[in-house]
Amino acid sequence: MEVTLRSVARTFGREVVFRGVDHVFAAGSRTALLGPNGSGKSTLLQVVGGALAPTDGTVEHRCDGRRVDPDAVYRRVAFATPYLGLYEDLSLRDALAFHHRLKPFRPGIAAADVARTAYLDRELDKPVRQFSSGMRQRLKLVLALLSDVPLLLLDEPTSNLDARGIAWFGDLLRDHLQGRTLLVASNRVDAETACCTAQLDVMAWKPGSRG
Repeated sequence: MEVTLRSVARTFGREVVFRGVDHVFAAGSRTALLGPNGSGKSTLLQVVGGALAPTDGTVEHRCDGRRVDPDAVYRRVAFATPYLGLYEDLSLRDALAFHHRLKPFRPGIAAADVARTAYLDRELDKPVRQFSSGMRQRLKLVLALLSDVPLLLLDEPTSNLDARGIAWFGDLLRDHLQGRTLLVASNRVDAETACCTAQLDVMAWKPGSRG
C-alpha cells in the first residue's frame, strides 16, 4: 500500500502535535518514525492508518495503483500499539475467531496457527483479561502481523517483551514482511527498527522546528 500525506497537521485543542507533513510512504517501504515520548509518533501512526483524521491536509491510500475509499482503509491496515484494546471478556479462542471475521489471516494461516505462533496455544480457553502484559503484547503482534493486510503500523512493538520475546518479534516480522508497507514508531530502539530501511524524525514537524 502507498500512503501519501499532503500538508498534514493534527491538533488537539490549542496544541499542535505536528504540521506541514508532506511525505509519500511507497508501497513496500519500511520506515522508522523516531522521536521522544510525546513527540507525536503515535498520533502520526493513527493518521497514516486512517484511525484519526488530520486537522488539515489530506491522506490518500492506494493499493495496486487504485485509490482506497477512506471508509475501507481499516480493512487493509493492522495496528499493534500500547493503546490498542484487546477482547478482554472473550477467551483467546473466541477472540481469534472474532478478529478473523473482521480481518482474515494470511493465506494458509488458521486461528490455531496464530495461537501457536504466539506461544499461547495452551491458553485458548483462558479469558484474555487474565493474560500477563507479555502475553498481551505477543497477541497484539501476531494479530497484526498475521492479518492479511498490506499496511503494518507498529508502535513501540517490543514494549513488555523480555529478551526472548524481542528475538521472537524480530523473527516474526522478518518472516511476514515481504511486500508489505511497514511503519514502526520507536524511541530509537534498535530491535524495533532493525527491518526499517528509512527513518523520519517526527520532531521535524513540531511547531518551531527548523527541519
